[in-house]
Amino acid sequence: MWLFLVVLAALQLYAVRELLAAFALFILVFGTIAAFVSSLYLLQKAWETGVGRVAASQNFLILGARRTAGAIEDWSRRSLRRPGSAPAR
Repeated sequence: MWLFLVVLAALQLYAVRELLAAFALFILVFGTIAAFVSSLYLLQKAWETGVGRVAASQNFLILGARRTAGAIEDWSRRSLRRPGSAPAR
């Protein structure tokens, strides 16, 4: 009878130990995923702040880049053919 109780207690301790190990692994994996997601969020917010500051900047290089981007955008909207030209066959 005592041997049965000792074996039952040992099995219970083993089960508890296995559950604690599984819980520890769950915490590690969940913590890793949470750290990864939060780092991506922080990087995105830092990028957003940086782009906002560059957009509001009055630096001559930034202003020149804006003018160049605007000119390229205007060129891309132009048609390739002149008005009144014959269509290609």
